[in-house]
Amino acid sequence: MFDTVRATICGDIATVVFNRPKAFNAFDLDTITIMMDHLINLAADDTVRGIVISGEGNSFSCGGDLKWVASWPQDYASAFHNLAARYHQCILEIRRMSKPVIAAINGIAAGGGFSLALACDFRIMARSAVLKQSYTSNGLSIDGGGTFVLPRLVGLARALEIAAMDEPISAEQALNWGLVTRVVDDGKALEEAITFAEELSRKPLHSFAWSKKLLTDSFRNSLEEHLEQERTGLRSCAAHPDGKEGISAFIEKRKPMFNREAQ
Repeated sequence: MFDTVRATICGDIATVVFNRPKAFNAFDLDTITIMMDHLINLAADDTVRGIVISGEGNSFSCGGDLKWVASWPQDYASAFHNLAARYHQCILEIRRMSKPVIAAINGIAAGGGFSLALACDFRIMARSAVLKQSYTSNGLSIDGGGTFVLPRLVGLARALEIAAMDEPISAEQALNWGLVTRVVDDGKALEEAITFAEELSRKPLHSFAWSKKLLTDSFRNSLEEHLEQERTGLRSCAAHPDGKEGISAFIEKRKPMFNREAQ
Protein backbone atom coordinates (compact mmCIF):
# COMPACT_ATOMS: atom_id res chain seq x y z
CA MET A 1 0.00 0.00 0.00
CA PHE A 2 1.26 3.50 -0.90
CA ASP A 3 2.12 5.53 2.21
CA THR A 4 0.90 9.10 1.87
CA VAL A 5 2.85 9.96 5.02
CA ARG A 6 6.18 8.28 5.66
CA ALA A 7 7.66 8.12 9.18
CA THR A 8 11.19 6.93 10.00
CA ILE A 9 13.29 6.96 13.15
CA CYS A 10 17.06 7.27 13.03
CA GLY A 11 18.74 7.28 16.43
CA ASP A 12 16.51 9.43 18.61
CA ILE A 13 15.14 11.68 15.83
CA ALA A 14 11.92 10.91 13.94
CA THR A 15 11.25 12.26 10.47
CA VAL A 16 7.65 12.48 9.22
CA VAL A 17 7.23 13.31 5.53
CA PHE A 18 4.13 14.04 3.47
CA ASN A 19 4.42 11.74 0.47
CA ARG A 20 2.06 13.07 -2.19
CA PRO A 21 4.54 15.04 -4.32
CA LYS A 22 2.33 15.02 -7.44
CA ALA A 23 -0.38 16.76 -5.39
CA PHE A 24 2.16 19.18 -3.85
CA ASN A 25 1.75 17.18 -0.63
CA ALA A 26 -1.80 18.40 -0.13
CA PHE A 27 -3.64 16.32 2.44
CA ASP A 28 -6.99 14.59 2.16
CA LEU A 29 -8.76 12.98 5.12
CA ASP A 30 -6.78 9.73 4.95
CA THR A 31 -3.44 11.55 4.70
CA ILE A 32 -4.01 13.90 7.61
CA THR A 33 -5.35 11.01 9.69
CA ILE A 34 -2.10 9.10 9.08
CA MET A 35 -0.11 12.22 10.02
CA MET A 36 -2.21 12.56 13.19
CA ASP A 37 -1.58 8.91 14.13
CA HIS A 38 2.17 9.27 13.59
CA LEU A 39 2.33 12.39 15.77
CA ILE A 40 0.30 10.78 18.56
CA ASN A 41 2.55 7.70 18.54
CA LEU A 42 5.79 9.69 18.38
CA ALA A 43 4.70 12.00 21.19
CA ALA A 44 4.34 8.91 23.42
CA ASP A 45 7.59 7.27 22.29
CA ASP A 46 10.19 7.94 24.99
CA THR A 47 13.03 6.89 22.66
CA VAL A 48 12.28 9.82 20.33
CA ARG A 49 13.75 13.16 21.40
CA GLY A 50 12.89 15.28 18.40
CA ILE A 51 10.60 15.27 15.36
CA VAL A 52 11.16 16.76 11.91
CA ILE A 53 8.20 17.31 9.54
CA SER A 54 8.75 17.83 5.82
CA GLY A 55 7.38 17.01 2.38
CA GLU A 56 8.55 14.77 -0.44
CA GLY A 57 9.75 16.43 -3.64
CA ASN A 58 9.63 20.19 -4.12
CA SER A 59 6.80 21.05 -1.71
CA PHE A 60 6.39 21.08 2.05
CA SER A 61 2.59 20.97 1.82
CA CYS A 62 -0.09 22.98 0.06
CA GLY A 63 -2.58 22.17 2.81
CA GLY A 64 -6.04 20.72 2.39
CA ASP A 65 -6.67 18.97 -0.92
CA LEU A 66 -9.41 21.03 -2.59
CA LYS A 67 -9.97 18.33 -5.22
CA TRP A 68 -10.76 15.95 -2.37
CA VAL A 69 -13.04 18.58 -0.82
CA ALA A 70 -14.89 18.90 -4.13
CA SER A 71 -15.35 15.11 -4.30
CA TRP A 72 -16.86 14.85 -0.78
CA PRO A 73 -20.36 13.30 -1.05
CA GLN A 74 -21.94 16.06 1.02
CA ASP A 75 -21.16 19.79 0.78
CA TYR A 76 -17.88 21.71 1.08
CA ALA A 77 -18.66 22.77 4.64
CA SER A 78 -19.06 19.15 5.74
CA ALA A 79 -15.80 18.17 4.03
CA PHE A 80 -13.84 20.91 5.81
CA HIS A 81 -15.53 20.09 9.11
CA ASN A 82 -14.28 16.50 8.91
CA LEU A 83 -10.84 17.39 7.56
CA ALA A 84 -10.28 20.06 10.22
CA ALA A 85 -11.04 17.61 13.04
CA ARG A 86 -7.96 15.51 12.21
CA TYR A 87 -5.86 18.47 11.15
CA HIS A 88 -6.51 20.34 14.38
CA GLN A 89 -5.49 17.27 16.36
CA CYS A 90 -2.14 17.39 14.53
CA ILE A 91 -1.70 21.02 15.57
CA LEU A 92 -2.55 20.22 19.19
CA GLU A 93 -0.18 17.24 19.28
CA ILE A 94 2.66 19.43 18.00
CA ARG A 95 2.00 22.18 20.52
CA ARG A 96 1.41 19.87 23.49
CA MET A 97 4.14 17.28 23.02
CA SER A 98 7.13 17.76 25.30
CA LYS A 99 9.76 17.25 22.59
CA PRO A 100 10.85 19.76 19.94
CA VAL A 101 9.19 19.68 16.51
CA ILE A 102 11.00 21.22 13.54
CA ALA A 103 9.49 22.00 10.14
CA ALA A 104 11.88 21.44 7.23
CA ILE A 105 10.32 23.75 4.65
CA ASN A 106 11.85 22.36 1.47
CA GLY A 107 9.42 24.07 -0.89
CA ILE A 108 6.12 25.91 -0.89
CA ALA A 109 4.15 25.79 2.37
CA ALA A 110 0.66 27.08 1.67
CA GLY A 111 -2.78 26.93 3.28
CA GLY A 112 -2.84 24.20 5.89
CA GLY A 113 0.83 23.52 5.17
CA PHE A 114 1.62 27.12 6.11
CA SER A 115 -0.28 26.87 9.39
CA LEU A 116 1.23 23.44 10.14
CA ALA A 117 4.74 24.85 9.71
CA LEU A 118 3.89 27.79 12.00
CA ALA A 119 2.65 25.35 14.66
CA CYS A 120 6.09 23.73 14.85
CA ASP A 121 8.59 24.96 17.42
CA PHE A 122 11.23 25.81 14.82
CA ARG A 123 11.28 26.25 11.03
CA ILE A 124 14.23 25.62 8.72
CA MET A 125 13.45 27.04 5.27
CA ALA A 126 15.10 26.45 1.91
CA ARG A 127 16.26 29.62 0.17
CA SER A 128 13.88 29.30 -2.79
CA ALA A 129 10.91 28.06 -0.73
CA VAL A 130 7.82 30.21 -0.33
CA LEU A 131 5.22 30.70 2.39
CA LYS A 132 1.64 31.60 1.47
CA GLN A 133 -1.45 31.53 3.67
CA SER A 134 -3.67 30.95 0.55
CA TYR A 135 -6.93 30.57 2.47
CA THR A 136 -8.30 34.04 1.76
CA SER A 137 -7.42 33.84 -1.93
CA ASN A 138 -9.82 30.88 -2.07
CA GLY A 139 -12.57 32.68 -0.18
CA LEU A 140 -11.83 30.85 3.08
CA SER A 141 -10.77 31.91 6.57
CA ILE A 142 -7.33 30.95 7.88
CA ASP A 143 -7.30 27.65 9.78
CA GLY A 144 -4.91 25.40 11.69
CA GLY A 145 -4.02 27.94 14.36
CA GLY A 146 -2.64 30.36 11.76
CA THR A 147 -4.63 33.27 13.18
CA PHE A 148 -3.38 32.36 16.67
CA VAL A 149 0.30 32.14 15.78
CA LEU A 150 0.68 34.84 13.12
CA PRO A 151 -0.03 37.95 15.27
CA ARG A 152 2.22 36.54 17.99
CA LEU A 153 5.10 36.13 15.54
CA VAL A 154 4.75 39.24 13.40
CA GLY A 155 2.27 41.54 15.20
CA LEU A 156 -1.37 42.25 14.46
CA ALA A 157 -0.84 44.78 11.66
CA ARG A 158 1.42 42.51 9.61
CA ALA A 159 -0.78 39.48 10.32
CA LEU A 160 -3.75 41.43 8.91
CA GLU A 161 -1.66 42.34 5.87
CA ILE A 162 -0.77 38.67 5.31
CA ALA A 163 -4.44 37.71 5.69
CA ALA A 164 -5.77 40.45 3.41
CA MET A 165 -3.16 40.53 0.64
CA ASP A 166 -1.96 36.90 0.63
CA GLU A 167 1.30 37.76 -1.12
CA PRO A 168 3.97 35.03 -1.36
CA ILE A 169 6.54 35.36 1.43
CA SER A 170 10.11 34.60 0.40
CA ALA A 171 12.60 32.90 2.69
CA GLU A 172 14.50 36.16 3.22
CA GLN A 173 11.32 38.02 4.09
CA ALA A 174 10.15 35.19 6.36
CA LEU A 175 13.46 35.33 8.24
CA ASN A 176 13.29 39.12 8.58
CA TRP A 177 9.70 38.89 9.88
CA GLY A 178 10.55 36.18 12.40
CA LEU A 179 8.44 33.51 10.69
CA VAL A 180 11.34 31.07 10.33
CA THR A 181 14.35 30.13 12.41
CA ARG A 182 16.98 29.65 9.71
CA VAL A 183 17.30 29.86 5.93
CA VAL A 184 19.52 27.28 4.23
CA ASP A 185 20.57 26.38 0.70
CA ASP A 186 18.08 24.55 -1.49
CA GLY A 187 18.10 20.80 -0.96
CA LYS A 188 19.47 21.21 2.58
CA ALA A 189 16.32 21.96 4.61
CA LEU A 190 15.66 18.39 5.75
CA GLU A 191 19.32 17.67 6.49
CA GLU A 192 19.72 20.91 8.44
CA ALA A 193 16.48 20.33 10.33
CA ILE A 194 17.63 16.85 11.40
CA THR A 195 20.99 18.28 12.50
CA PHE A 196 19.14 20.98 14.44
CA ALA A 197 16.94 18.34 16.08
CA GLU A 198 20.04 16.36 17.06
CA GLU A 199 21.55 19.49 18.64
CA LEU A 200 18.36 20.06 20.60
CA SER A 201 18.29 16.43 21.74
CA ARG A 202 21.51 17.07 23.67
CA LYS A 203 19.90 19.94 25.57
CA PRO A 204 17.98 19.27 28.82
CA LEU A 205 14.71 17.99 27.38
CA HIS A 206 12.73 18.22 30.61
CA SER A 207 13.63 21.89 30.78
CA PHE A 208 12.66 22.36 27.13
CA ALA A 209 9.31 20.65 27.73
CA TRP A 210 8.47 23.02 30.56
CA SER A 211 9.67 26.07 28.62
CA LYS A 212 7.53 25.08 25.62
CA LYS A 213 4.49 24.51 27.82
CA LEU A 214 4.92 27.80 29.69
CA LEU A 215 5.41 29.84 26.53
CA THR A 216 2.41 28.23 24.84
CA ASP A 217 0.16 28.69 27.87
CA SER A 218 1.30 32.27 28.49
CA PHE A 219 -1.21 33.58 25.95
CA ARG A 220 -4.22 32.35 27.92
CA ASN A 221 -3.13 32.64 31.56
CA SER A 222 -3.49 35.62 33.84
CA LEU A 223 -0.23 36.86 35.36
CA GLU A 224 -1.09 35.30 38.73
CA GLU A 225 -1.94 31.94 37.11
CA HIS A 226 1.19 32.02 35.02
CA LEU A 227 3.50 32.86 37.89
CA GLU A 228 2.13 29.88 39.79
CA GLN A 229 2.61 27.67 36.74
CA GLU A 230 6.19 28.93 36.44
CA ARG A 231 6.82 28.06 40.07
CA THR A 232 5.44 24.55 39.48
CA GLY A 233 7.71 24.17 36.46
CA LEU A 234 10.74 25.40 38.36
CA ARG A 235 10.10 22.93 41.19
CA SER A 236 9.69 20.10 38.67
CA CYS A 237 12.91 20.98 36.86
CA ALA A 238 14.88 21.43 40.08
CA ALA A 239 13.79 17.96 41.22
CA HIS A 240 14.61 16.38 37.85
CA PRO A 241 18.02 14.73 37.23
CA ASP A 242 18.77 17.34 34.55
CA GLY A 243 18.12 20.18 36.98
CA LYS A 244 20.33 18.61 39.63
CA GLU A 245 23.04 17.98 37.05
CA GLY A 246 22.86 21.54 35.70
CA ILE A 247 23.19 23.10 39.15
CA SER A 248 26.02 20.75 40.15
CA ALA A 249 27.88 21.42 36.91
CA PHE A 250 27.57 25.17 37.41
CA ILE A 251 28.93 24.97 40.97
CA GLU A 252 31.71 22.58 39.94
CA LYS A 253 32.57 24.70 36.87
CA ARG A 254 32.22 21.82 34.39
CA LYS A 255 30.12 21.03 31.33
CA PRO A 256 26.78 19.42 32.27
CA MET A 257 25.77 15.99 30.97
CA PHE A 258 22.02 16.07 30.37
CA ASN A 259 19.43 13.39 29.55
CA ARG A 260 21.45 10.57 31.12
CA GLU A 261 18.33 9.02 32.62
CA ALA A 262 17.01 8.45 29.07
CA GLN A 263 20.14 6.66 27.86
